[in-house]
Amino acid sequence: MLLREYLLVTESQISKYGTKSCRAGHLSYRAIEAARRARIGQFHRTMSGQFRINGKIWVRVLADLPITGKPTEVRMGRGKGNPTGWIARVSTGQIPFEMDDVSLSNARQAATLAAHKLCSSTKFVQWS
Repeated sequence: MLLREYLLVTESQISKYGTKSCRAGHLSYRAIEAARRARIGQFHRTMSGQFRINGKIWVRVLADLPITGKPTEVRMGRGKGNPTGWIARVSTGQIPFEMDDVSLSNARQAATLAAHKLCSSTKFVQWS
C-alpha cells in the first residue's frame, strides 16, 4: 500500500479507537503536534505508567504541503516567497488519529482534548 493510500484510509485496521474528521479542510503542522501532545498528556495524567508501557498513538496525517509567504513591503515579482509553514489536507471521513491499548473513558477524554486543538470538526469512533 502506498503512503498516500495509507493516510487516506477511513476504516481502522490497527487500533480500537480513533478520531474521524467530519469535514474536509487543512490542518497545520502546529495543530497536529498540539493535538498529539494533548493526547499524550492526558494519558500520562490518568494512566500513570501504564500508557508508557502499552499505549500506542498513530498520527495518520502528514503535513506535506508548504505554505509560502513574502515579507511585508517587498515589491512584486522576483519569485515565490520563503516557506513559512506546512499543512496537511484532510478529507471528510478520514481518520487523522488512532489509539490503542487504553481504556474507553481515557480514549474518549483524550480525543475531546485533542479536538479542541484542531481547527476542524471531528468525532470519536470505536471499532470492535
